[in-house]
Amino acid sequence: MLIKKAVDSGAREAAACKELGITQRTLQRWRSKPSPLEDQRKHAKRPVPINKLSVAERQAVIETVNKPKFKSLPPSQIVPRLADQGIYLASESTFYRVLKENNMQHHRGRAKSPCSKPISTHYATGPNQVWMWDITWLPGPARGIYFYLYLILDLFSRKIIAWEIWPEESSQNASILVRRAIMSEQRTLVNEPLVLHSDNGSPMKGASLLETLYQLGITPSRSRPRVSNDNPYAESVFRTCKYRPNYPVKGFASLTDARQWVLSFSRWYNQEHRHSGLNFLTPNQRHNGLSTQILEHRRQVYEAAKLRHPERWSGPIRDWSLEEIVWLNPERVIEPASKGECIEK
Repeated sequence: MLIKKAVDSGAREAAACKELGITQRTLQRWRSKPSPLEDQRKHAKRPVPINKLSVAERQAVIETVNKPKFKSLPPSQIVPRLADQGIYLASESTFYRVLKENNMQHHRGRAKSPCSKPISTHYATGPNQVWMWDITWLPGPARGIYFYLYLILDLFSRKIIAWEIWPEESSQNASILVRRAIMSEQRTLVNEPLVLHSDNGSPMKGASLLETLYQLGITPSRSRPRVSNDNPYAESVFRTCKYRPNYPVKGFASLTDARQWVLSFSRWYNQEHRHSGLNFLTPNQRHNGLSTQILEHRRQVYEAAKLRHPERWSGPIRDWSLEEIVWLNPERVIEPASKGECIEK
């Protein structure tokens, strides 16, 4: 009754149970119909484990980790050093447990403690609002020789905006690619904000590229460190590229051959490839604003087919629609549900 009253007043059930000295599992057992209504908690006094550290031994652990020569080291470094001196106080895991029980298990030393960086979230309601770019290796004429494919992709339409192949990675090449992309789309960035998203490679953070983005009014955006999934669409187009049936797995004979092959691929991808993420439109159709007309025509074709043979349809026709807002790494929104539960969307 006390817990119910506290929860109805806005308290969390776990906190209310903690104040009364019981667990939520105990509360669930009390509420269960097959269980008796009495407490049923065990009140037997259990003997102290024979391997438990004494008070003096625990104090020795605390004093040791606080010595000047150990105060900046974790237990994984302290225990072997003590062993070299012929001293054994406790195991490494026991050191960690004692530190945690005494609220001493925190970041040690002058280095900054690890921190999680927020995910880069962007959305587009039309073409040329958010671009994504990356670099991938293409096999060369011999083992260990590679060419580097630079590629910019539009978030809204998945169109390959621009690409180039060079024999090396550099921010200078990346800045040339960005300028070429702006020229190909004939964009004026005065009143048209643009975000360019990439990972954390050195060409993406080079001074030449950053200066170019500043001059063009483009906002740079980067993935979290060591999280490749933050740039998924760029990685996806590279996989599509390298798994084409005519992809030269054994390598390109020259830089010119590589450029000719990627030129053919980009034309196929933009003009012929029915993209599953676009409800099987081509990127050019989506980019040029033809998606509404084409999808409406498909809907009419299916409606007419259903009118001709309604017995062949057990439900509505296929959904030929597209989301008007396309997200890159959408944030997870936690919405409250009934009975104090939460649902992740």
